[in-house]
Parts: sequence; C-alpha cells; structure tokens
Amino acid sequence: MAPTDENPVVAGVLLAAGGGRRLGGRPKALLGHRGRPLVEHAVRTLRDGGCGPLHVVLGAAADEVRSRASLEGCAVTVNTEWEEGMGSSLRTGLASLAGTGADAALVLLVDQPGIGAEAVARVRAAYTSRAALAAASYGGERGHPVLLGADRWAEAAATAVGDRGARAYLRAHRDAITLVECSDVAQAFDIDTAEDLARLE
Repeated sequence: MAPTDENPVVAGVLLAAGGGRRLGGRPKALLGHRGRPLVEHAVRTLRDGGCGPLHVVLGAAADEVRSRASLEGCAVTVNTEWEEGMGSSLRTGLASLAGTGADAALVLLVDQPGIGAEAVARVRAAYTSRAALAAASYGGERGHPVLLGADRWAEAAATAVGDRGARAYLRAHRDAITLVECSDVAQAFDIDTAEDLARLE
C-alpha cells in the first residue's frame, strides 16, 4: 500500500454558493444558526471530521459572506456561474484542488446543518485509494457528504451540470460506491424553504 493510502490527504469541499431562491433570495451561507452564519458551522464540521485542506465555494453575495463569516484557514473560490446550479459549484470546487496534492475530496453542502463531524469522519474513513467513491447513506438512501477520489474528479466534473451536482456521475457508478450508514449520527435535511428555517437554532 502506498504511503498516501495510509494517511490520505482528504480535502473538504464546501459548496456554499446558493442564493436561496426559495428563501426570498437569502444566501444560504449567511443563514443564522446558533448565532453564527451557516457557512461557519459547515467549515467546522469538515475540519472536526478530519478534512484538510478546506476549500469553500461561494457565489451569491460572496463579498458579504467573506466580510461576515470567519473563514480563516480556508481557500475560498467564487463561482461566478452559481446561478446555473450546484453542478457549476462542484466543478469550481474540484478545479480549486488542482495542484494541492489531495488524494480525495469530501463534498459537503452548506444547507445541511444536521450533518456533523461524526458523519464526515465516517465517510472520510471509507477512503481506500485515489479511485475511492463513497457516500453517507440514511436508511440505505444515498446522501451527503460524498467522497470522490482524485482519479474521479475529471469525469465527475464533466458530468456536473445544472442543479444535479455529482448525481449523474454517482448514478452511473453506483456499483462502485461504498455507502456509509450515518442515520444514527446525522440528519440529512436541507434548508430550502421558509418552513425549513424552523430547523435552524
């Protein structure tokens, strides 16, 4: 086994570019949760789950997010095409890892505060090689976070269009995915609508 497989560099990639269209145009990264912007909680989740380096993809209100949120220690990239959907943010995030030497990317969405460090650590531990492909599952249903070995980035990015992110790629390679059950330690709800805001603390 190569040394990189024994102690892999698993970068955390946080997709935080959404404009919150169904939330009246409130950028999801800046939604308040436990007194701080949601983006800060997600960064801490990745860090506490053992990921690093940390790459954050911003989009809607990027300048305001930078000024209001504490993102020290993160490489911040702005997806200027964020309105195209999550696919463009995934492409931006994976592209930002070029030259970092990372062996894998663990992708987390900013609007899923019910997913904490323990779920991230479990999925990170599913790394086996630069061809690894793993995802958290909830009652057997695939969800986030998702781990993409570096050998898979180019193809995953090429298929990331619209608001589907890596969904098409994962569907095409479902037999290769290691599912990591996380329903005992995390809740995979999204903050998408005004009703969902009640889930924030």
